[in-house]
Amino acid sequence: MSIRGENEMALLDPVKAETVAARPGTPRFGAGAFAQVALELYDASGLDETLDAALEFALQAGGCTHAGVALAVRGRQLEIGRGTHPAVEAMDRIQIETGAGPTLAALTGDTIAVPDISSDNRWPQWQATAQEAGLGSALLVPMTAGDQMAGVLSLYNAAPEAFTIADEAAAHILAQHIAVAVSTSRHETSMSQALEARKLVGQAIGILMERFDLEADQAFAVLRRYSQDTNTKLRDVAHHLIETRALPR
Repeated sequence: MSIRGENEMALLDPVKAETVAARPGTPRFGAGAFAQVALELYDASGLDETLDAALEFALQAGGCTHAGVALAVRGRQLEIGRGTHPAVEAMDRIQIETGAGPTLAALTGDTIAVPDISSDNRWPQWQATAQEAGLGSALLVPMTAGDQMAGVLSLYNAAPEAFTIADEAAAHILAQHIAVAVSTSRHETSMSQALEARKLVGQAIGILMERFDLEADQAFAVLRRYSQDTNTKLRDVAHHLIETRALPR
């Protein structure tokens, strides 16, 4: 088994942790701490609170001075999530604008290490932004839940060559916890939005049935036609009708 593999097993097994902890360069973040990570991430209410909790633990576990979580949307596209410093969001933004950078590269599923930012010229514009922020090294870890890409955990340190094998092992486990928590939070949000949309459409159908003496399926057909003709989401058409008692022009 590789050193990273042994470190990961130690983080999950308190007994093995005692053996591995005696070796140099082992994780500073033990099994008990990762159990706390799981509890706090899954108890977070909403995506924003989940990301805030994730970054708090990243600063403790990852051997970093700054951390960020970028989210994967619409397949493998990047969306700015959260960062512990404005520079983190600036680096994500330059990657979105240029279509190049280590965070984007990590969306393919590979861990990207940049031991010395000053000498790594793979992504010049990202490199310049990172150097302006005074950063010396970076570690970008994909966040996957099953076969779904949830985003990328990004760790930065002011010093070059700052991340150890143990830091990378801890980052991988943390990234998996964050991925599951983010995916769960997104699913709950989608379900909540779907239920709210259904409620709005139901109310709008009731208004049309009463006002125009329509059957339920006829009222729904009216809403759908207005949605298509105005290129407006059905829930927005329904909301407009409820608020104004009039269909959009």
